[in-house]
Amino acid sequence: MAVFAISDLHLSTLDSTNKSMEVFGKRWENYTERIENNWRRLIRDTDTVVIPGDISWALSLEESLSDLKFIDSLPGKKILGKGNHDFWWSTMRKHELFFEKNGISSISFLYNNAFEADGIIIAGTRGWYYDEDATSAPEGVDFEKLVARETGRLRASLEAALKLRADTQKEIVVFTHFPPYWNETESEATVACLLEYGIKRVFFGHIHGNYAVPSRFDHKGIEMSLISADFVDFTPRIV
Repeated sequence: MAVFAISDLHLSTLDSTNKSMEVFGKRWENYTERIENNWRRLIRDTDTVVIPGDISWALSLEESLSDLKFIDSLPGKKILGKGNHDFWWSTMRKHELFFEKNGISSISFLYNNAFEADGIIIAGTRGWYYDEDATSAPEGVDFEKLVARETGRLRASLEAALKLRADTQKEIVVFTHFPPYWNETESEATVACLLEYGIKRVFFGHIHGNYAVPSRFDHKGIEMSLISADFVDFTPRIV
């Protein structure tokens, strides 16, 4: 048993979505096939893979079926978090009914909750931060409200993680879509929450195109690791 992580799959296996990431350059050539090949080479059915956001280009839950079935067909248990491009994301109840109807059995959602796998506790949320350029946010977005909402969801997840951990010394590891800190920009509320709960490791995605940056860095005693699919060469990274 092992826990792996990879973010930003940006799947578009349904022809009608027509959003292949290959238009963004050679790095993305045959990326879906590469994800599958690397995944099957590394991951066993007893492993867990956390995918914190930007999973599918689908615009509705029904349209996401092809991408979710693709993920479900891969080895291991998968835990999905929400990204800023996951417009197909719906309520947890609708997800459950949709999965039951379509025979999807290996996927769970990280949303105000937590999971235990291979001796660690998995927690997290989408996250957000204030840098308008970095988030590509439309004009008029209330960043303060978004950050407050995501911090609340992170806190709910961490409280669930504490209950799972109980009296053990198991590490709580956090997975977010947006980086809590990047390019000298900090989501102060997010980082404060991480410090309050004693979190030592965070894995995040969202960042693309800069392949010379370090894969891990320290911010206020928290080790933060970038796991966007193109950055990790479409290969899940062990946690």
